Amino acid sequence: MDFDYSPRQKEWMARVQAFMDAHVYAAEQTYHDQMNDARAKGNPWIVVPVVEELKAKAKKQGLWNLFLNESENGAGLTNLEYAPLAEIMGHVGFASEVFNCSAPDTGNMEVLERYGSPYQQDKWLKPLLAGEIRSAFLMTEPAVASSDATNIATRIERRGDHYVVNGTKWWSSGVGDPRCKIMIVMGKNTLDGDRHSQQSQILVERDMPGVHVKRMLPVFGYDDAPHGHAEVELKDVKVPIENIILGEGRGFEIAQGRLGPGRIHHCMRTVGVAERALGIMVKRLLSREAFGKKIADHSVWEQRVAEARTNIDMCRLLTLKAADMMDKVGNKVARTEIAMIKVAGPRMALKVIDDAIQAWGGGGVTTDSGLARMYAGQRTLRIADGPDEVHNRTIARLEYGKHVPRPTRAAAAE
Repeated sequence: MDFDYSPRQKEWMARVQAFMDAHVYAAEQTYHDQMNDARAKGNPWIVVPVVEELKAKAKKQGLWNLFLNESENGAGLTNLEYAPLAEIMGHVGFASEVFNCSAPDTGNMEVLERYGSPYQQDKWLKPLLAGEIRSAFLMTEPAVASSDATNIATRIERRGDHYVVNGTKWWSSGVGDPRCKIMIVMGKNTLDGDRHSQQSQILVERDMPGVHVKRMLPVFGYDDAPHGHAEVELKDVKVPIENIILGEGRGFEIAQGRLGPGRIHHCMRTVGVAERALGIMVKRLLSREAFGKKIADHSVWEQRVAEARTNIDMCRLLTLKAADMMDKVGNKVARTEIAMIKVAGPRMALKVIDDAIQAWGGGGVTTDSGLARMYAGQRTLRIADGPDEVHNRTIARLEYGKHVPRPTRAAAAE
């Protein structure tokens, strides 16, 4: 049977693509001009006017919160139905925000939707759903190997009718945005018992006393404004007891529920980035001549373009398979596929972008083509949401499990 998108997917894809064609691509230069103007004035941490204009248009057309499935607050799309929309958005760096579908807000909204109390939902989920505020997720720490989340040392200690939070986080994406009002912080509420039951997640308001942004972290020299990634010190931050999410010791449970869909979103946006890079590469190859013929006609470039097309399509299909499995059998059963796409997607995109840079020559490493920034972002994804090594460990162990002999009923009875 031939693979094809469903009529419902095609309808939504056409709607999002039409909006991108009519509004988002046309706004790219305006976005860059507004950001360059902000940098020239010494403060790139701004609310970008053109993005706010596009958000109003998208919301008016019902292209809003498309990622949130199994919820009356979303569009009612499954992971599989949303996946190709994430790919389309991935062609432009700020496009996801236009549709209120950008990280880390998507994951934080999912957490509040699934696990938040009515109080938490009313105070923070509603304005996030409306696109009125932004948020951050604070998990990784500079002092420990955070690839093993049980190493996290930030303390969330109960003291009477409140909690006190102490620790230092970094790669806290979204903290630089002036609209960032709420942060989900993961830390230990106890040092006793099972190591996966020591962690909790708590809502910390950005302007609470004791929250100090030590610095904004550059990514290959880019500031990643206007949202950015911060190193944040939490010193004796007093947080109301009602801000704990789901309950003490539930941090890992919440994290697993948060990360599955998010990896689908990341990987499909990655496919979109790779598609954009391939298009930039091909146009360059067809427009330049060297040694008496178009660069596109040199055999080495035929090979690179062919490999790019093959690898992009393979990653897309693998990600769609993972999304379909998540819808049908859940995150736990789809663990292998989710881990595979998280490794394969950024690696594929980096190869395509690297070849595109090579096609552009010296121009490829400037800001002219946009490829250098694409590369920086995709290289980061080999670390974000768990490094390749952790995902490969999961894949390998699940593969080993297929070949370990299972005890017979008789042996088990003995």
